[in-house]
Amino acid sequence: MSAPGSVRVIQRRYAAGERIVMVTAYDHPTARLAHEAGVDVILVGDSLGNVVLGLDSTLPVTLEDMIRHTAAVVRGAAATPVVADMPFMSYQPSVERAVLSAGRLLAETGAQAVKLEGGVAIAPTIARLTELGIPVVGHVGYTPQSVLTLGQGRVQGRDEIGARRLMADARAVAEAGALAMVLELVPSDLAAAVTAEVGVATIGIGAGPGCSGQVLVLHDLLGMGGGRTLRFVKQYASVGEVIREAVARYAADVREGRFPGPEHSFPGTLPD
Repeated sequence: MSAPGSVRVIQRRYAAGERIVMVTAYDHPTARLAHEAGVDVILVGDSLGNVVLGLDSTLPVTLEDMIRHTAAVVRGAAATPVVADMPFMSYQPSVERAVLSAGRLLAETGAQAVKLEGGVAIAPTIARLTELGIPVVGHVGYTPQSVLTLGQGRVQGRDEIGARRLMADARAVAEAGALAMVLELVPSDLAAAVTAEVGVATIGIGAGPGCSGQVLVLHDLLGMGGGRTLRFVKQYASVGEVIREAVARYAADVREGRFPGPEHSFPGTLPD
C-alpha cells in the first residue's frame, strides 16, 4: 500500500492558483475509485448518516461511525489524503473533548486532517488543535449539525446581517489556523468575497465558482442519491439506474433458471 498523501496538497494547489478537487466518500471501494480518478482530497463526511445509514440528519452519527468509515476510506485511497468530519458533540462540549476526539480520528484511521463546523464560536478549538499539530479544515455557511436551528438545507448569508456574520466566521476560522474551509450553501458573490478575504483555500458546495475548489458527495455526482437532484449538484453518471437494472436482470435469471449456468458451476465426481 502506498504511503498516504499529505493534506498540504490543498495549500500547494491554493498557492499555485490551481482549483482543488475534493469528493466525499464513505467506504473502501468508492475511495479506491476516487483515488484512481485523481481527486486531490477525499472527505469522509458525517453526511454518511443521510447517504449511507438512511438517517434524517447527521446528528445521530457517532465518533465510532466516523472511525469505522474513515479507516475504510483510508485503506482504499492509497496515496490520496483523507479529511474526516468530527461528528456532532465530539468537539462542541469542550476543547478537551475536541482534542481527544480528533486524536482518536487521526490515530485510529490514518486520516490526515479533521473537519469542524462553526465559525467564531469554534475558533478557539481550531486554534488549540492546530497548536497540537492536528491539521483542521473549517466549515462555515450552512452547517448540517445545526439543522435544528438553521433548518434543512437553507442558504446562509443572503441578507446584509447574515453576510457580515458569515464573513466574521470565515475570518475567525482562518485566523485560528485552519488550512482550508468548506463554504456550504452560500451566495456566489459572498463566497467569492470570502475567498478573496481569508487567505486560505475555500472549498465550495453550493457556493458558486468563486471558491478555491469544489466538493460533491460521490453518490450525488454518480446519480445514486435516490431522491431529487439538488440545485448545486451536477450529475455525471446514472450509476443508480445501472445497479437497479443489473440486479433486476440477476433476479430474473435466478427465477427463470438461467443462473447459474454450467460456466458458473464446478464439475466433480459423485461418490459410488
